[in-house]
Amino acid sequence: MEILEVTSRQFREKQRSFFEMADTGKRIIIKRGRKASYVLTPIQEKDIILSPEALNRIDQAAEQINRGEFVKYTPELAQQLFGNYV
Repeated sequence: MEILEVTSRQFREKQRSFFEMADTGKRIIIKRGRKASYVLTPIQEKDIILSPEALNRIDQAAEQINRGEFVKYTPELAQQLFGNYV
């Protein structure tokens, strides 16, 4: 596996290229200053793991929707909730 190390500035300037490289299997290490480094790694749906609690909350929300217990988000509601911040 090819490894490419770039600075955060280089990453910002050419994000698309680095994402495409990561998609082809290259390992992209982004250096931020002298102490911090990050690895750009593509993930797939199977890589996302939800806790049992999160899955339970999703099931509960689906049940509420099926019972009609929800509020439809509208521009009017957004204005009411957030005022001029929308």
